[in-house]
Amino acid sequence: MVIDPVSDFLSRIRNAIMAKHRVVEIPASNLKKSITKILFDKGYILNYKFIDDNKQGVIKIALKYDAQTKESAIRSLKRVSTPGLRSYAGYREMPRVLNGLGIAIVSTSKGIMTDKEARNEKIGGEVLCYIY
Repeated sequence: MVIDPVSDFLSRIRNAIMAKHRVVEIPASNLKKSITKILFDKGYILNYKFIDDNKQGVIKIALKYDAQTKESAIRSLKRVSTPGLRSYAGYREMPRVLNGLGIAIVSTSKGIMTDKEARNEKIGGEVLCYIY
């Protein structure tokens, strides 16, 4: 049993990037599926597939690397809000990651979204992680 599913999700991706893997498999949940869709929409991963195995399910993520330098599109994954210390922000004090070059993933009352989308919708929420 995993205590913190978001932290486990980020750690699996971080470990796969450090080992230069092309594909990483992660146990699925609706929260992880939402984060995966955001990573794909923002261009941090190459592709993804949700596989239903009549149990929990699996998310297969194809990681994105630069052709010449072999560096990952994801430079850093940082967990902000943990089970022991939750981090909330209103839309006015929503964090900007690297002056807008990175994204903060936020859990709001309207679902999981990026910091920019939350600012535009004028809703705050729990800041889950920073990605750049």
